[in-house]
Amino acid sequence: MSEAKQSRGLGIFSGGLDSMLAVKLLERAGIQVAVVTFATPFFSPERAMVSAKHIGVPLQVAQVGGPHLELVKDPPHGYGSNMNPCIDCHAFMFAQAGKIMAEQGFDFLFSGEVLGQRPMSQNKQALAQVAKLSGMAEHILRPLSAQVLPVSPVEERGLVERELLLGLSGRSRKPQMALAQEFGISDYPAPAGGCLLTEPGFSNRLRDLLSHQPDAGLAEVELLKQGRHLRLSPAAKLIVGRNQKENQILEKLAPPSAHWLITQGLPGPLGLYFGPLDGPDLELAAALVAGYGKAGPGQVVTVEVDREQSLEVAAQGPRLAAPYLL
Repeated sequence: MSEAKQSRGLGIFSGGLDSMLAVKLLERAGIQVAVVTFATPFFSPERAMVSAKHIGVPLQVAQVGGPHLELVKDPPHGYGSNMNPCIDCHAFMFAQAGKIMAEQGFDFLFSGEVLGQRPMSQNKQALAQVAKLSGMAEHILRPLSAQVLPVSPVEERGLVERELLLGLSGRSRKPQMALAQEFGISDYPAPAGGCLLTEPGFSNRLRDLLSHQPDAGLAEVELLKQGRHLRLSPAAKLIVGRNQKENQILEKLAPPSAHWLITQGLPGPLGLYFGPLDGPDLELAAALVAGYGKAGPGQVVTVEVDREQSLEVAAQGPRLAAPYLL
């Protein structure tokens, strides 16, 4: 008599402790496990790569920046406290993982979500909504909280035994920490979202970008991560490097629409200016770039524009720049 086929589960893997525990729990239940993490402008796969190596699970990195950005621009279920569309984002990730599941012959999907750990996005209603929106409701298992959730189709089909799963709920991390010790997991990150969309500062920049440039692409979003960003007027914006490393990064990321502002005769930052080349906005941008350099407040400085023309401006120091900062 032949042995029963071993079930294969594909996990959505953030690299946090909960996702690591979900992997180990299913491995202990006899499941063949692999994981996928997603790379977008808003979260990096690096933490997942380190954690996957630590627990020895095969990891795939899916590049989904373009479609994820379009979702962030107009999420059907809105945003959280910042620019984080958690419900739609989680559904998007399950849908993307579902494609890989079908292509590579996995039997089901799983995540490390714990019921009630995040009151807004991990309550029973939200978890069910995510599953339905993703189109993967028949294939999703949440092993850490399975025993306090309705029996999943994955369990009903006999792919995983419910008795081997857990019933964690709530915000306490003590059960997870004890389980980590049991599984020999000694290296895991502190609890944190890891998503720039949950950060107020980045969200303000992104909200400003999309309100003035709705068709912004990945290149414009990458720029939001570097330098100081100043909204000078509805028609003009300035990005100023904070140190030499950022200046070098801005040089590499600068799109064709950016005008370079560089002080002459005094050390100073690189400024990337987006706006008209006539009128007060350009003069203000040049004065602010000079003020972030070595010029004293009010000192007259020559600022080169695109290495083609020069402006004489009175430097405006950081204090005067404050009203424009995003």
